Formats: sequence, C-alpha cells, structure tokens
Amino acid sequence: MKISEEDEWREQCRRQLDRDVMTRIKYGFCHVHKPVLDDAPFRAFATLAEYREWCEKNLPEYLGYRRPVAAAS
Repeated sequence: MKISEEDEWREQCRRQLDRDVMTRIKYGFCHVHKPVLDDAPFRAFATLAEYREWCEKNLPEYLGYRRPVAAAS
C-alpha cells in the first residue's frame, strides 16, 4: 500500500514533535549567505538615509532592500 503525500507529511510532523525544543530550533532555521550583507561583521550609519543609499548602491535587488517604486497611475 502506497502512503499518500499528505499522510507522509503528517507523519513527518509527528516525528518532529518528538524532538526537544533546541533540536527543533536548530533544524528549523536555514542560514543562507546574503552577498555583501554577510561579508562584513557590522556596518554603522549616522542616518537612515545613509543606510538606504548604501543598500541601493551595494545590495542585489533580489534581497529586497530597495525602496518601493511608485506605481504609474
């Protein structure tokens, strides 16, 4: 008998609940390297405007740190 995807998913959830909290936290987050952002230990800016300008000049658009573009009416 073949188990359905839904039943398989439910069984996986049951197994996860048997783990202790720290193990669930450990496996519950996935670290993804973010270019430029993760390449320096920290950055400091005097103003939010400086930070936004730096983001727009240095970060890839797909990271989502750009100001929204106004929709054409």
